[in-house]
Amino acid sequence: MAVTGPPGPVMDRDEVDRALARLGAEHKAVEDSLLALQDHAGRRLLEGAALTGTTQERWAATERTIALLWACFDAYTDALRAAREVRARRRWPGSEELAELTERLCGESVVVPDASAHGAPPGSSGGAPAERFTLEGLVARMNELYARSLDVVVSADAVWSALPARIDLLAAELHRTRSLARSVGVRPGEHPAGDDLEAITEELTSLRAQVVSDPLAFWRPAPGSSAPGVGRPDTDRYDRAARALEDVRREIEAVLQVRQDSESRLLRLRDLLSRADRTLAEARTARVEVLSKIAASEVPAVSGPPTALHERLATAADHRRHARWHRLSPLLEALEREAEEELLRARESLAAVTAPLAVRAELRGRLDAYRAKTARYGLADDPVLSERYDAARRMLWSAPCDLRAAEQAVLRYQRAASEVLSAGGHG
Repeated sequence: MAVTGPPGPVMDRDEVDRALARLGAEHKAVEDSLLALQDHAGRRLLEGAALTGTTQERWAATERTIALLWACFDAYTDALRAAREVRARRRWPGSEELAELTERLCGESVVVPDASAHGAPPGSSGGAPAERFTLEGLVARMNELYARSLDVVVSADAVWSALPARIDLLAAELHRTRSLARSVGVRPGEHPAGDDLEAITEELTSLRAQVVSDPLAFWRPAPGSSAPGVGRPDTDRYDRAARALEDVRREIEAVLQVRQDSESRLLRLRDLLSRADRTLAEARTARVEVLSKIAASEVPAVSGPPTALHERLATAADHRRHARWHRLSPLLEALEREAEEELLRARESLAAVTAPLAVRAELRGRLDAYRAKTARYGLADDPVLSERYDAARRMLWSAPCDLRAAEQAVLRYQRAASEVLSAGGHG
């Protein structure tokens, strides 16, 4: 709907004809726009819907605006028809007729109900003040009323076109996820994911009902734009529900994966605990050996088998037999972590228990290495070296072995061997 430019203050025949043509084109454009608005799918939906909240209030006002818009159009139509009738009296209008046409086409000759009161429809408030417009001013007023009405219709239609369909698709996905959840025993009151599915179901039901009855509550106009229907549907609540459902879906898929690979995971857990048991048994045997062969040494105690883990592993196997996948999933994850830690502790215990034997073996190796070195230079039979070697060897090859004393004996032999080798020029 464009606004025509103002003609001159006094019009000749050509100016009158051009103005009538422009105003006729405006009339056609206004009529087409009003008919399009009348047939707009969004308007029909608004008329037939049970509205609430913001949409109910704005649509009630918009219905009054549309009624006023038609009243303005009717007044415009009558005024244009009257001007055309004056112009049709003569092919060459006289000065009085030109003056009348100038007044009709340029003056405030059109009377309509008070358009500044965005209220009652025309004729509904007896005695209500009226406004006078030029035809061009009335077009501008109709443009304003039309834009305001179209904004409500287009905005509501945009929300209805976008959100309910997306909510329905998400609800279908929710139904599939709920079926999967039931198949693995995830139910409300028994598993957090089951409670989440119930909450998402309630949210989608509530959201859809609100979107259908109050679409304008979910419309966000574009900042800085005054064009009708420029903006976007507010999808924040929908997006939160979609993210929540995706989180639940991933959790359900994890439970489904447990159903598929639980047997292999249970076998691996049994193997881990068996290795931990064997390692601890080896550590206990080694501790007995160390205590009998090594004197004056701190040998740490060895813990017993991981009985609690074995009991929980039996519980996991029972969950699998009875298809309690939602309970098996977190239990398997915890058991896998703890079984790895138990095997590591068993290995650390074995290493700590056998450390004195490793020290003794290192001392024996060091003693024999220095003995071999002195033998290469023919010094193995040196009396001092022989005496110190025999003393260290008796300590290292006797039980129980005093590691501290044996280490000192090895050091004494090393120092003596070093001195003898240096004196013979072999250092």
